[in-house]
Amino acid sequence: MSFLSESLCLHKTVRKHYLSLSSVAECLVTYVWVDKTGERVRSKIKSLNEEPAGIRDIPEWSVGWMIDELSTEVILVPVRMFRDPFFLDPNKLVLCEVLYNSYEPIESNQRSKCAKVMEEVKEFQPWFGMEQEYTVFGLDGEPFGWPSQEWTFTRVSCGVGIDKVFGRDISICHYKACLYAGVKICGTNAESLPSQWEFQVGPCEGIEMGDHLWIARYILHHVCEDFGVVASLDAKPIKGIDATSGCHTNFSTLEMRSEGGLQFIKEAIRRLGKRHFQHLQVYDPHGGADNMTRLTSQRSTSSFHDFSTATACRNVSVRIPGYVSRRGCGYFEDRRPAANCDPYMVTRALVETCLLEATGEDDKEEETMAA
Repeated sequence: MSFLSESLCLHKTVRKHYLSLSSVAECLVTYVWVDKTGERVRSKIKSLNEEPAGIRDIPEWSVGWMIDELSTEVILVPVRMFRDPFFLDPNKLVLCEVLYNSYEPIESNQRSKCAKVMEEVKEFQPWFGMEQEYTVFGLDGEPFGWPSQEWTFTRVSCGVGIDKVFGRDISICHYKACLYAGVKICGTNAESLPSQWEFQVGPCEGIEMGDHLWIARYILHHVCEDFGVVASLDAKPIKGIDATSGCHTNFSTLEMRSEGGLQFIKEAIRRLGKRHFQHLQVYDPHGGADNMTRLTSQRSTSSFHDFSTATACRNVSVRIPGYVSRRGCGYFEDRRPAANCDPYMVTRALVETCLLEATGEDDKEEETMAA
């Protein structure tokens, strides 16, 4: 580990010389995709002769994939393009779906399933915002900046000061990189642990939510590479400490955002209460196991076992913000998704429960959510 750590301490300014070199290729495209775990992203780079004007100008590509312990080949199909904050213009980041050679989605491709559902409910104009928490660690596996495991700290959410927060440079650089890329990032703040942070993405409509959050996660991991640290999305990041990491998800429809929308918000929450455990099965990548340790009714979390809701309260499953209640319209916040959730699965579950039941498809919803 010591040898590895030394190699990672090479001065990053050396890289500037090579990045400044001119090249024949007009554009470098970094292909980004979600791997079969549903928790991590991967990437590789292709040279194009000219800058793509749109997503259709970016060719499909292939990549190796393990299926039943056999190495095979699958197709990377570009679905959304962003500016590249690492190679800069005119280079691109492109999010891809992963398909079999038959062009059928692989089993772990949650985007394809989500896109179909979002098309069904597009007349509702579903908007989402997701609040991604993460914790920064050193390569030694210890929380970044902590003097020792026995160190006593004061929990200060949104804190300021070197004795209160560690890793602000990472948070700010990630924020700026996302803005450059065109990710709909809208905020960031320090969380209760000294090396724990949060960023918010949204509002995004339909399938756009999952696309923007996955690219924001990719950018986060890339920024952490440059700083020589690791960003963890684990729901329970540090053993022996009751702090957790979530990905609270805000949801609204045109009706909810319009005058008198509070009645539609309450009706949606009623439906969510009827399907509490079905949602917990898809709100973390391990079928609820991560949320079992996270949702303990402590530190602004709700109970895993019981559904709850309230206005201006954070120890509940679903919260109606105070100002939404006062205005009589807006959105609600589902506080159950874990930090390592798949945003495609979360947003799909929300619209299936809250909207498809309204169009007489509630029986179908029970089957598709469990799939």
